[in-house]
Amino acid sequence: MKKLLLILLISSFAFAKIDFATPQPSFENPRLWLIRVNESEKTKVNHILNAINNVLKGYPEEALHVEIIFYANGIRAARKDYNKDILKRIKSLMVYDNIRFVVCKNTMDTMGWKKKDFISGVDYVQIGIAEAIEKVASGWIDVSPY
Repeated sequence: MKKLLLILLISSFAFAKIDFATPQPSFENPRLWLIRVNESEKTKVNHILNAINNVLKGYPEEALHVEIIFYANGIRAARKDYNKDILKRIKSLMVYDNIRFVVCKNTMDTMGWKKKDFISGVDYVQIGIAEAIEKVASGWIDVSPY
């Protein structure tokens, strides 16, 4: 009996729904989520990717837009020579039309790196922090999961 109760309790959490704020997220009113990645430590990058995948499960694709900005030491996570398993996870998220990966060109210039050093599919902005400031100013929610 205890096992059955435990299974029911766990399954109720597994299929729990989000109580969306008003207005509900939709195609016309998507949630706008900004994530800043300024560290390349593998555990932290994996945690961020886990959080993105978890959030994607709770929202219809058309009701959520995500922008991940890599700047400072965090741009290492978007380089071709970074951890191959993590790069596979990043590339698997690139198939979504509602997710944009952005790399800071100022950090690239400081490190002497070129676009050819980075995985394909990322976009570039001159100043990663300025991109974050402008996104927040235009209504994006700045929540970094780690």
